[in-house]
Amino acid sequence: MMIEALIAVALIGALVTFVAPNRVAGKLAFAISLVPAALSLWMFTAFDGSGNALLDGELAFESHLEWIQFGDYSIEWFVGLDGISLPLVVMTTILCTLAILSSWTPIDSRESQFYGLVLFIEANLIGVFSALDFFVWFIFWEAVLIPMYLLIGVWGGPDRKYAAIKFFVYTNVASLVMFGSFIALVFGLGDAATSFALPDIADAMVNGGGVQSSVFGIDPGTFTALVFIAMFLGFAVKVPVVPFHTWLPDAHVQAPTPASVLLAGVLLKMGTYALLRFNFTMFPEQVATYAVPIAAIAVISVIYGAMLALAQTDLKRIVAYSSVSSMGYVILGLIAYTQFGVGGATFQMVSHGLISGLMFMSVGVIYNVTHTRSVEEMSGLADRMPIAVGILVAGAFGYMGLPLMSGFHGEFTIFFGAFQADFAYAPLFTALAMFGIVIVAGYLLFALQRTVFGPYHLETDYDVGRAPLHDIAPMFVLLALIIALGVAPELIFDMITDAVDPILNGGDL
Repeated sequence: MMIEALIAVALIGALVTFVAPNRVAGKLAFAISLVPAALSLWMFTAFDGSGNALLDGELAFESHLEWIQFGDYSIEWFVGLDGISLPLVVMTTILCTLAILSSWTPIDSRESQFYGLVLFIEANLIGVFSALDFFVWFIFWEAVLIPMYLLIGVWGGPDRKYAAIKFFVYTNVASLVMFGSFIALVFGLGDAATSFALPDIADAMVNGGGVQSSVFGIDPGTFTALVFIAMFLGFAVKVPVVPFHTWLPDAHVQAPTPASVLLAGVLLKMGTYALLRFNFTMFPEQVATYAVPIAAIAVISVIYGAMLALAQTDLKRIVAYSSVSSMGYVILGLIAYTQFGVGGATFQMVSHGLISGLMFMSVGVIYNVTHTRSVEEMSGLADRMPIAVGILVAGAFGYMGLPLMSGFHGEFTIFFGAFQADFAYAPLFTALAMFGIVIVAGYLLFALQRTVFGPYHLETDYDVGRAPLHDIAPMFVLLALIIALGVAPELIFDMITDAVDPILNGGDL
């Protein structure tokens, strides 16, 4: 019942925080969020699962309860963790706690509602990464959208309503496409599937031969391919990959900094996690068939996202486009379909969550003091904010893949696995993606050189001084985790590869 405890604490904490006075809401939410963070860390140390949750793996912290019967199909409360989902759950609880702490300075209105929504998001994110019944998973998946929409639309910048509506429309339409295609797949499996449990669907697809007869007059091969493409497009919007990325920069720029931390750190990982669980686990034949176009999409996202970041002058927009580029690396690792490729992609999900969270926190701390994010309006901040700027520079080096930081291990394993991939032009795609690192270094170093080094200059009238401890402390924690995973990646990489291997073996059937 540990997963239920995590979700319950966050949900009950959200309700309590909603009705708490504004003056204590931030500290109350932080104290409540420490409970799921501590529980998830204990679960990490006590983890005894093995294999893959969808492919006959031994789940950790599993709960299984019959819920609703729809004719021949049953819906169950079915949750559990394997080596892929557990690191993401731990990352979620830690980032939510740190995001709450980093909110104490910038959030000064309707605090109880803000912190209640953050805890509500946390509960549903834990559900997304642990649910193993499609309907339960989809409820959590959709429930994340509403609080994030409110965080952007209520506490965001001048164009917050436009950004919030764009975020909601893009992601909700994509969810409908994904939902419809998966339900069609379940019905297409006929007697091979009698529930919406993801392990049962995966077993029918991988070991049962998949769809065996025509559906709606469409032959099984074509129908399965259409479902694969529709689900890929639905999840690609959430990732996001080019050309479905346009909602992300607007959402990031208008969102309050703590919401940006959660959006980049965790919500984007919902898309890549779902791609791994659904497309890359259940459709091994289609993965091989569409490897080249998917690899092309990944490389375009890497290069185009980096080039867009190079053209920006808003620090938040720079980091936002960096996420598009980084998610391209994850897609490349997944489509490589090798142990290091898929394992590196999963590791990169965690690594990017920590690094992007750190970058957005750093930009937020600078904005709290200077009230500007424009690289053209400030310079020389290193002398006035040495600690915050030092952590920002360290986070930027993590983004560039500096050795002994988590970004290096994630990118190296992806490249190593992609070079081994068994599809046409894999080495060429990998080499092009590696060139993206040069562009990343270019725009990050250029932005840092203009904003934090050189003579001090600020076009606003605000005094710049050292940031308060509650703003700096979360950044220190994230930097420590980034270094820890860079120095000792086996902390999570071994459990990740243990859960990845059955996917690759299933793909060989």
